[in-house]
Amino acid sequence: MNTVYFLALTSGLLGGFGHCIGMCGPIVASYAIHSRGEARSASAFIPHLLYNAGRITTYSCIGAMMGLTGSFINVAGKLAGFQNAVSIAAGLLMIIMGLSVFGRLSVAAYFEKHNSFILRAVKIVLEGESSWRYYSLGILLGFLPCGLSYSAFIAAAAAGGLPQGMFLSFCFGLGTTPSLVAFGSVITYLNSAMRDRIYRTGGLAIFAMGVYFLYRGIAANA
Repeated sequence: MNTVYFLALTSGLLGGFGHCIGMCGPIVASYAIHSRGEARSASAFIPHLLYNAGRITTYSCIGAMMGLTGSFINVAGKLAGFQNAVSIAAGLLMIIMGLSVFGRLSVAAYFEKHNSFILRAVKIVLEGESSWRYYSLGILLGFLPCGLSYSAFIAAAAAGGLPQGMFLSFCFGLGTTPSLVAFGSVITYLNSAMRDRIYRTGGLAIFAMGVYFLYRGIAANA
C-alpha cells in the first residue's frame, strides 16, 4: 500500500479510538441501546454497518472533490512553472493540524465547535423508522466539523487526482470504523485520558503525512 494511504488508515484508526468515539459515541450508543433487544442476532450489526457506510460515503465523496480540485490547481501551477503547489500547501496545513491534534495548537478545536446545524439535522433523521436512517445519519455526521477528518480532506487535495483523493479519504474512513463498531465493548475499558493519548498519537500520523507532502512538493521544484 502506498505510504500516504497507510498513514491515512493509521490516523483514522488511532484518531478514531481516541476522538471519534467522543464526538459520535453518544449517537452510536443511542441507536445501539435502541436495538439492544437484538443484541444476539446478526441484525444488531445492521445499524453499525449502515452508519459507518454513510460516513465513509461522505468522506469518499469529499475526498474525490478535493482531489479533483487539487489536480486543477496543480495544472495551473505547472503552467506558471511551479510544480506540486497543492502538495506544499497541504503539507504545511497538515503539519499545523497534526500539531493541533497532538495538543500543541488549538486549530482543530475551533472547527469542532461549529456543528450545531448538523446536530439539528441529526435529530430529524433519528425520528425516522426505516433502518436506512442510519445510513443517512452516517452521511450527515460525515460533514461534522472535525480536525481529524479535515486533515484527511486536505491530504486528499494533494493526493494527485479524483480517484486518489477518494481512495485516501476512503482509507481514512475505514480506519475510523473499528472504534465506533467496538464502542460499547472494548472502548468501555478505556478511560478518557487513555483515549486522549491515542487521539494525540493519531496527530503524529497526520504530521507525518504533512511532512511527506511538503517534501514531495519541495523535491519537485528542487
